[in-house]
Amino acid sequence: MTTTRLAAGRRSADGLTREEVAEHQRRRILLAMADTVADKGFAATTVGDVIARASVSRATFYEQFADKQECFLAAFDAAARQVIATVGAAVPPRPPDPGAFDAVIGAYLDALLEAPQFARVFLVDISALGGEGVARRAAGQQRFAAAVAQIFGARTASDRFACEALVSAIAGLVTARVAAGDLDGLRALRRPIVELAARLFPRS
Repeated sequence: MTTTRLAAGRRSADGLTREEVAEHQRRRILLAMADTVADKGFAATTVGDVIARASVSRATFYEQFADKQECFLAAFDAAARQVIATVGAAVPPRPPDPGAFDAVIGAYLDALLEAPQFARVFLVDISALGGEGVARRAAGQQRFAAAVAQIFGARTASDRFACEALVSAIAGLVTARVAAGDLDGLRALRRPIVELAARLFPRS
């Protein structure tokens, strides 16, 4: 913490602690980064664009982030946490429960539809960071595949591979619609994805 910040617990004129103000500013910066990258792409986005949209100073930005890339990755991590939390809440407490897959996919699509600018960061724009971006997205898909494997009670290597393939197919379908800004098309994916899963994991 720099000397320009108020001591912990001390309150500003509007009744917020310095830490609360900083957290609010951070959220505004992350949202501004997501919005700007959605409009211009990561390469064309500048710190100046982000701070203008967030209505914060350059000094405030650099108190939070070392550079544009660190801010962008923080926006990705925020989007990933939100999606993972939403999907995790829909996973049944006592898997396997194949019937729960419908609710999980519904929760996943709803999370993307609720914040399409963060959906772009999470699915599309992260690839602009090359290997690091691909690795972050792949790690997210692996967590999703693990949740799907729980739902369907995948035990064999073949079943686990089917879960990975299903998640890869979902990612491709969803990313194409998010990249095109086709929110209606994104919403319409729920039923065909559930039907695909039913063919891969038929109930005995």
